[in-house]
Amino acid sequence: MRYNVAVSAPLNIADRLRQTAGTWPWRRAVVCPAGRDKAGRATYSQLTFRQLDEESELLARGLQQIGIQPGHRIVLMVRPSLEFITLTFALFKAGAVIVLIDPGMGRTHIFRCLAEVDPQGFVALPAVHWVRSLSRRFPRATLNVRVGSRWAPGCVATYPSLREAGRSPGEPFPIVRTQSTDPAAIIFTSGSTGPPKGVLYEHGMFNAQVDLLQQFYDIEAGEVDLPGFPLFALFNAAMGVTTVIPDMDPTRPARVNPAKIVEAIRDNGVTQAFGSPALWNRVGTDCAERGIELPSLRRALSAGGPVPIRVLETMTRVLTGTIPTPLDQPSTINHQPAATGGLTPLLADLHTPYGATESLPVASIGAREVLAHTADRTRQGAGTCVGRAFPSVEIRIIPVTDHPLRDITETRSLRVGEIGEIIVRSPAVTREYFRRPEATAAAKIPDGETFWHRIGDVGYLDADGRLWFCGRKAHIVETADGPMYSVCCEAIFETAPWVYRAALVGIGPRGQQSPVMIIEPLVPESQRRLQVVGSVPQRVLRHPLEGDLPRLAAQSPLTQGISRFLLVRAMPVDTRHNVKIHRESLAAWAESQLR
Repeated sequence: MRYNVAVSAPLNIADRLRQTAGTWPWRRAVVCPAGRDKAGRATYSQLTFRQLDEESELLARGLQQIGIQPGHRIVLMVRPSLEFITLTFALFKAGAVIVLIDPGMGRTHIFRCLAEVDPQGFVALPAVHWVRSLSRRFPRATLNVRVGSRWAPGCVATYPSLREAGRSPGEPFPIVRTQSTDPAAIIFTSGSTGPPKGVLYEHGMFNAQVDLLQQFYDIEAGEVDLPGFPLFALFNAAMGVTTVIPDMDPTRPARVNPAKIVEAIRDNGVTQAFGSPALWNRVGTDCAERGIELPSLRRALSAGGPVPIRVLETMTRVLTGTIPTPLDQPSTINHQPAATGGLTPLLADLHTPYGATESLPVASIGAREVLAHTADRTRQGAGTCVGRAFPSVEIRIIPVTDHPLRDITETRSLRVGEIGEIIVRSPAVTREYFRRPEATAAAKIPDGETFWHRIGDVGYLDADGRLWFCGRKAHIVETADGPMYSVCCEAIFETAPWVYRAALVGIGPRGQQSPVMIIEPLVPESQRRLQVVGSVPQRVLRHPLEGDLPRLAAQSPLTQGISRFLLVRAMPVDTRHNVKIHRESLAAWAESQLR
């Protein structure tokens, strides 16, 4: 199949850094918080693109000298920092397959993921090496590098020793040649359903993602990005964009200090920032309370879960800058015809790209379009509009089924407006899960020489070609009267000003499930205790407006069948974005409460 997007040649993704360093050697590549001066102002460490390229070359030579070869699976467990980014590019240059595991998924899941990968080595903090050594579970992991000053067992090199070993005057480091289908990384993330699976990324997929994002959002070389997800620095270096590492714990975005995010944006002239809805909820609320605007931002991005309408409203007031696109170079987004002809820039926007680790990006929509055209329908239970497809991305809606599909001819496309399973095809969609053939077969649908990916979500396409998200397939409540879709039903209750968020769960056997709506009341942030995946929520005292819930349910045909309600102090959520509600644990808890 031919794609319309101009996908890059089949290069090692690290070649993009070398190209950027050759074009803009003196521009800042990475900026990292480094403490505070005597006056209390934030200070920063930084590398230019040339310095980043040279540093990663030193490290790549050092990695080769300790025995790392193309195809070796190397676990990278380093905090977001200059070292994280230099090591990422060094491992790619050496041809290694980087293994990234979300540290917030819990010890049991981490060990299971590592056992699946069977790595040849760890490039990690001393604490990680101690756990590796004491567990005695990874006998093949002998190519271990310590990043940090404290001693750790079983390491054959340190970050400084790699640099020293890599000093070699003469020709630039020969980046290992790869094809577009060669593996680049195995990424484990803590999602909202099921155990984590290793998503196998190929070099060509990384390249395709860079091109899709840059073209769709009109990202220009020389911009400055503050990414809440460390690996996005890879995309930035490939686009000639400066990365400002935020002073935050990326596994706890709901606990971010918003003042530090605002400070970093202002200090560095950030033009783009990415964060989960939980992060933008904190930042937007803080800015609104302090009367702060962020005019340098051309765009903010939010992903990881549906973005609440109140967050879109708050951030729209905060983002007051404009995108300086010339009138004779129309953008694919954010611009509308002017009354006098041509195109005119609109205000900066919060965009909500939709996708998954296996298929990013798929679609996108801006907050201003949501508030003007789709928010009212969302409040009435139509689902969350996630926008139109990226160029070269195809979206289909098929009937919901749980069994694998051996060929696309085994299913059919649904009509406009019909809710079904969302499947996508694009050059950025991953091909398989690492060493999980059954999971791969369940998630991929062959179609000639190409394939479709089953995202695991349900939704529909409207008459304007926009995609609407109605929830996870695994979260459909199967009642005797038919299916109930989580996102659609929850929105009915989230219109109440005292409701922070809602979660629909079903108890009982499928096909005869009884729906239960669980409510987390809106309380001051200081009183909300964030729960982690798998924890049992604690019930709150009766809320004075709890009696409104049956009345809210009766107002919509979507929720009239809900008669049981529970209130919790805080929902159990995923550890990466702090927004994906862990409905499996909620359902088990609800059943125990309502016996």
